[in-house]
Amino acid sequence: MHDRCRTLTTTVVVKGVTIRELIYFIATSIDGRIADADGGVDAFITDPEFLQVLAHEYPESLPAHAREALGARLDPERSRWSTVLMGRRTYEPALSVGILSPYAPLAQIVVSHSLRSSGEAGDPIVVDDPLATVRRLKTEGDGDIWLCGGGELAGALADEIDRLVIKVNPIVLGEGRPLFAGPPISGRWRLTGVRRLPGDVVLLEYDRDR
Repeated sequence: MHDRCRTLTTTVVVKGVTIRELIYFIATSIDGRIADADGGVDAFITDPEFLQVLAHEYPESLPAHAREALGARLDPERSRWSTVLMGRRTYEPALSVGILSPYAPLAQIVVSHSLRSSGEAGDPIVVDDPLATVRRLKTEGDGDIWLCGGGELAGALADEIDRLVIKVNPIVLGEGRPLFAGPPISGRWRLTGVRRLPGDVVLLEYDRDR
């Protein structure tokens, strides 16, 4: 067990083919909820010191306007991932206030049956088959893929997730949206990192035990 989680991409090469990892990086409550019953995340930690850790170590995980406010900088050579994948509900808060590309300059992909791609450079690409999309992405390009949420998309992609990085917040929601939603899933994981962050948040990292 390590006291710090890894800092760089773990893209590997298998038989001459580059394999990008799908990393589910997400905040949860102690009881495994990623949002309340209404999809809200207001209960999760906004401790200034915790946000500074995210800004310094995980700047790609912050929307562009939050990065700017916190003074976070992206260094492509040290990025953990180059692509972000999210469901419609995860994308909706940004879209509702007119932010089309919340995680620019990452390549952004939204899974939705109702949205359409704008066609503008830098805007998200909309797909309706997440499984086929992830399998294709894993063998194309460089840098790993961040699964941003939500639980239904994570459930649909459960067998393709290579690593879990979970920010466990010191709250119990009792009800709400689970880490994995949909039909029951199973699998074994190896704990590879544990770290206490400001605000009593615990960062857990697991690799899939294949």
